[in-house]
Amino acid sequence: MRTSVIGYPRIGKNRELKFASEKFFKNEISEAELLSVASEIRKGNWESQKKANITFISSNDFSFYDNVLDTAVLLNAIPKRYQELGLSDLETYFAMARGYQGEKGNVKALAMKKWFNTNYHYLVPEIDDDTEIRLSGNKPIEEYKEAKAQGVETKVQLIGPFTFLKLSRYTGKKTASDVAPAVVSAYVELLKKLSVEGAQWIQFDEPYLVRDLSSEEIKLFTTIYTTILAEKNTAKILLQTYFGDVRDIYSDLIALPFDGIGLDFLEGKQTATLLAEFGFSKETILFAGLLNGKNIWKNQYEKTLSTITSLKKTVGENVVLSTSCSLLHVPYSLFGEDALPKEYIKHFAFAEEKLQELSEISRIFENEAGAEEILSANKALFVSRVDSTDEAVQKRVNSISDGDYERRPVFAEREKIQKEKLNLPLFPTTTIGSFPQTQDVRKNRQAFRKGEISKEEYIAFNKEKIQSCIHLQEEIGLDVLVHGEFERNDMVEYFGEHLSGYVFTRQAWVQSYGTRCVKPPIIWGDVSRKEPITVEWSKFAKSCTNKPVKGMLTGPVTILNWSFPREDISIKESTLQIALAIRDEVLDLEKAGIDIIQIDEAALREKLPLRKSDWYSEYLDWAIPAFRLVHSGVRPETQVHTHMCYSEFTDIIPAIDAMDADVITFEASRSDLLILDALMENHFKTEVGPGVYDIHSPRVPSVEEIVNALTKMREKISDEKLWVNPDCGLKTRGDEETKASLQNLVAAAKIVREK
Repeated sequence: MRTSVIGYPRIGKNRELKFASEKFFKNEISEAELLSVASEIRKGNWESQKKANITFISSNDFSFYDNVLDTAVLLNAIPKRYQELGLSDLETYFAMARGYQGEKGNVKALAMKKWFNTNYHYLVPEIDDDTEIRLSGNKPIEEYKEAKAQGVETKVQLIGPFTFLKLSRYTGKKTASDVAPAVVSAYVELLKKLSVEGAQWIQFDEPYLVRDLSSEEIKLFTTIYTTILAEKNTAKILLQTYFGDVRDIYSDLIALPFDGIGLDFLEGKQTATLLAEFGFSKETILFAGLLNGKNIWKNQYEKTLSTITSLKKTVGENVVLSTSCSLLHVPYSLFGEDALPKEYIKHFAFAEEKLQELSEISRIFENEAGAEEILSANKALFVSRVDSTDEAVQKRVNSISDGDYERRPVFAEREKIQKEKLNLPLFPTTTIGSFPQTQDVRKNRQAFRKGEISKEEYIAFNKEKIQSCIHLQEEIGLDVLVHGEFERNDMVEYFGEHLSGYVFTRQAWVQSYGTRCVKPPIIWGDVSRKEPITVEWSKFAKSCTNKPVKGMLTGPVTILNWSFPREDISIKESTLQIALAIRDEVLDLEKAGIDIIQIDEAALREKLPLRKSDWYSEYLDWAIPAFRLVHSGVRPETQVHTHMCYSEFTDIIPAIDAMDADVITFEASRSDLLILDALMENHFKTEVGPGVYDIHSPRVPSVEEIVNALTKMREKISDEKLWVNPDCGLKTRGDEETKASLQNLVAAAKIVREK
């Protein structure tokens, strides 16, 4: 049986790309050295897939930062502000991703948003009326040739033109339909060049097709591909979808002469029904997404084999077994995870293990030697799982009442009480939570984990850092302070380490954006809080100052969304378990005298269904109450904050208001404050802090820039409700740029107060 992998992780088994890129940014290695590291990563990826006998291996799935950004550069969608810097091609690319501040200029980065329903972030292409869309690069061709030179025939992976057009931001009068002909021409030219090089398959990724589509969008898609398919030359075209089903356009898809169509049978709730009802062309190969590309649990072979057998009865022999999406969203390999008990690890499959699963399912289906033993061993996994239930946790979840989701009194009354108690100035200034995790902070944590220093030494170091951080914030003049989070490795993993029911890895890194990698913990069983988590750190920080100090927590929806969840119970049930654990922490912080408690829900939007018809029935109807459950027990004078970042929030503003927080901070600077209109249109009641500068860029914003941002905000948000803060936490930034940026932030707030 033929097998296919939609895409593969590209950070390197040991995050080689991250470290090389960061050295390049610091001018510690040359561009040639960075390119060499990238080449070795690609070579290793292709070798792993070839060794597993994968039939359809991708090239051009590698990226230095993001594949959507790669596509923008490929099509010459490079805004003038970056072209005018006069940098090299690679430096211009990174300026678009990270912003640039130097002798050649000072420009912000492109907006960054979540990639559909994942924790991966893509860069939003900008297209204005003067943008000259044309084929201006050869990355897909070069990487295809590179693989071929290593003896690997690949399918060339491209972000499809429809998805590219729909994800782009149009800053002038032109629309996606206006730009489409030029985009199609560029793709056709690329196809011709790939055909000349001998490329046999071109994979067009069109995940936007799993969203709700209008008749105009369907017409745009069919127009685009009617042209492309007529000009495809010798290469075969695979139309690849993932993250859901294509119910709005299925009949149109199968009517087009694609050589292959990739469909998601895991997140695609209606995929199997669509095939049964409308059929599938006998001349088209079905790439069946049956191996989960987003979670780390072993595949249940018997179930997958049954689906394949059923599909072959429906569509014939032209079926390829595929991952459900790119393996970009799971770690590289279980190799090196020797600290995990065997009774746990045998249930997990990271990217390399998923290659083995594809191979084994193929062998079983073809009844090759050893197939029966492989299937028997796989069956045993699903009856040998270590018990993960906790009756006390389940009883507590089942005892939640409707009243537990409601905070009293109502927001308007609480707002008056809090303003009187806290006595903050107009436009209060604060940060989102974390301060730079410098080398000494990481070294202290590693030394403690390795047993090289005592617990007392570890705590003493962190207290010294907290005290310095508090004094720095006082010196800068911030109004509401934070303790800096020096004890935390990650905003989710840290909490998971203090909750029962979690399992942790050593090297299971996953790319979140660019060089930023996260190591999601694994939810193995029922979740509860073992002990207070943050209380002592917050109490110490409060003792260092007379100013208000925020207690910093991660919310239940984000903890769930940024973990690898269980598959044996519902996501809703897991989230409620986590919510009760964080609720206990909130109440303990309040008892300790912490008057402001921030419960971050950075990933609230992440698991929102891609179809609006499913938003409430499948997600918001329990995700929003889960957040309210966390804070509903606090006193009226305790101010509850939350934070959200790098997603499109404008269409769920009413749901966010319904979270019933007292203050909500948003990412806003990269998206040019587009969220402000939605806040005003929906009569947003909650106090709000749209980010005034981008922390994912090393550039320092000027006072004038922040004043201008605040001036725009005041047009849409009343002065009494406006907070001043960065976009996100400062963990990844350096000390000097952090201090300079916050000094400018405070100076800007003072100027606006005086006005």
